[in-house]
Amino acid sequence: MRLPIDPQADIARRAWVACPVCDDARHCATCADRRNCGEHWSYLISNNGPVVHLQCPQCTHMWSLNTRPGIPRPGGGTPYS
Repeated sequence: MRLPIDPQADIARRAWVACPVCDDARHCATCADRRNCGEHWSYLISNNGPVVHLQCPQCTHMWSLNTRPGIPRPGGGTPYS
């Protein structure tokens, strides 16, 4: 089942992170060179510190990604999961 595109999705707020479901950038030379491709990007829906919430415009999968894994939370505590 495909989800609708989140109402918070805005093309001006994008992240160049491969979708873990469809991996549509797999054969893209621009993405392989780690450059910002005009076709393969994800909506940056929101963030909570270093954890970003993303949605793929191709397959509409939503996921979260910790951009700083293993870094403890400010003020101590356990690392983000």
